[in-house]
Amino acid sequence: MTVRTKKELLYCSQLCVGTVRDFHIKSTMSSEAEVRESVKEYYGKKLKTVNDLETQACVAPGRKVTRPVKEAIGLVHEVVTSKYYGCGLVIPEKLEGMKILDLGSGSGRDCFALSKLVGPAGHVTGIDMTDEQLDIAREYIGYHTKKFGYTKPNIDFVKGYIEKLTEAGIQSNNYDIIVSNCVVNLSPDKKAVLQESYNVLKEGGELFFSDVYADRTLDESIRKHKVLWGECIAGALWWKELHTLASEIGFSKPYMVSVTPIPVDRDDFKAVLGDAKFASVTYRLFKLPAKQSEGTQVIYNGDIPGYEEEFNFDYKTKLKTNDINAVDGSITTALKASRFCEEFDFQPPVKKSCGDSGSCEDSKAEDPFVYLEEKNKKGEVVAPACCPSSKACC
Repeated sequence: MTVRTKKELLYCSQLCVGTVRDFHIKSTMSSEAEVRESVKEYYGKKLKTVNDLETQACVAPGRKVTRPVKEAIGLVHEVVTSKYYGCGLVIPEKLEGMKILDLGSGSGRDCFALSKLVGPAGHVTGIDMTDEQLDIAREYIGYHTKKFGYTKPNIDFVKGYIEKLTEAGIQSNNYDIIVSNCVVNLSPDKKAVLQESYNVLKEGGELFFSDVYADRTLDESIRKHKVLWGECIAGALWWKELHTLASEIGFSKPYMVSVTPIPVDRDDFKAVLGDAKFASVTYRLFKLPAKQSEGTQVIYNGDIPGYEEEFNFDYKTKLKTNDINAVDGSITTALKASRFCEEFDFQPPVKKSCGDSGSCEDSKAEDPFVYLEEKNKKGEVVAPACCPSSKACC
């Protein structure tokens, strides 16, 4: 068993969610309202600090990040990070001056890091339903405003449900980016979350979020398990459902950015879950105009801070600076309509190479579990545990 120092545990908590053995409540739920109240109690009253987490239950490893991102996370107050839980890194590229909304912002770790990265001309709003977490986040607004050298705060926190953003006073067609870190799985109505997100994004806006997904549709007996809901497992979508929901709402296809396996080690949980597998996946979805572009060639100019050598649109679309890269119509539309437009030179494709239809669209949805299997076959095992001692970690 790995023994970690208190500092390492604090570090691990910034990217990971663990299992709390002493959460003594009845084990099943029967309604959406009960799910919400259960999650509120879990994150508001049962989880106090990183010491309430089991260190081997981390669900995402640290991953290499840019220096500005590393510095921004490092500036967040220790109290905020000690009460923060998440399953991935939800800090995308090109953030200066952006208006960002964080769904399920908790104690505000991601929000404060983003507050530093968007600069004084940008703004970050966090929304959460848990009073205890919101109290911590609001308490440290002044601290971070001073720490970042701002004359006034560029951040605020709103109480509300992520399924009801408009009801909470979140303005429609207002945000450049929405982020969320291991929270959508906690919602009993994920379609409502995605629909509300779509509504409050500007055209060309992006939903960049990490969440837990299953390799199948989970049985109702699992869905009703309170502790597994709190552990972000019972509410996990079958990954294909995300593609279906995104299409129904009007989002672009979900682009898979990164995948990390989530092992379930406890025997009592295994007995409930059976053979189901889980992974933490970071996706990006765009709210695109109705008129789609054709596939084209793009040249990345290398001007995004921290990404001077390469811009990775998703796990397989790696755009090196000053190289000519062929991309499909969906990616072309996303780049042209979004904040990334000025970072690329768009050129017509040299020739058609996809048959008589001339369509180079890749309509196949990437299976994150197949991706992990293929990595394993190549000997490129994706570690499920946090690695605070590794130089690759943020």
